[in-house]
Amino acid sequence: MNEGQKRLAVLIDADNSRHTMIEGLLDEIANYGIASVKRIYGDWTDTKLKGWKASLLEHGIHPMQQFAYTTGKNATDSAMIIDAMDLLYTKSFDGFCIVSSDSDFTRLASRIRESGLLVYGFGERKTPKAFMAACDKFIYTENLRGEKAVEAPAAPVVKILQPDKQLTALLRRAVEDTADEAGWSYLGLIGQNLVNKSPDFDPRNYGFRKLGELIESTGEFEFKEYDPLSNNYAVYIRPKRRSRSYRK
Repeated sequence: MNEGQKRLAVLIDADNSRHTMIEGLLDEIANYGIASVKRIYGDWTDTKLKGWKASLLEHGIHPMQQFAYTTGKNATDSAMIIDAMDLLYTKSFDGFCIVSSDSDFTRLASRIRESGLLVYGFGERKTPKAFMAACDKFIYTENLRGEKAVEAPAAPVVKILQPDKQLTALLRRAVEDTADEAGWSYLGLIGQNLVNKSPDFDPRNYGFRKLGELIESTGEFEFKEYDPLSNNYAVYIRPKRRSRSYRK
């Protein structure tokens, strides 16, 4: 057993998730902890879920059968919520990963967080804001690598961030809110502040893998990579100080 790593319960709504993102999903979850439980819910007699079947055994995901008793009613959601509460009461986990683009899991996410556990949400960009806000962190599945439909590599593309006043203002507030007396803010604290403000914040939404790269691309901040007081290597950021010109 790996000491110090978070134990996570991964619950996947097969009706509202694409099987092509499974590799990227599990890779992403590995960044937050160990997937101690991996379950996926759906009516496996339905041919619409045949794409999932090949992935389950390969990735050790346990399929949970839920028949659609009534047309138009999603019995899968109910089964998934009941199982989540059962797992919550075992007190064996540090957090949950809820994989769905369905707003029906909003209250579940809130309830888990009320118990002091972390909730990582995964869904498409169409996911309702209410569900995103109920999670500690929400990751768009469109950003996950591992999609199986990959075309031939294209020519390298230089990422140039178009002026985005709203994004720049958000980044500036996060830097200012976490700054020390000299105005410098530790990059790790900036990232946590951004997620606290907006659970779906992710530099990949803007075409960058890392937060530092996104911030640097705006041209509005200066960096230093060593703090002599702590004697540790770290990245610190503060807004650029604009010089003033005075006319006589």
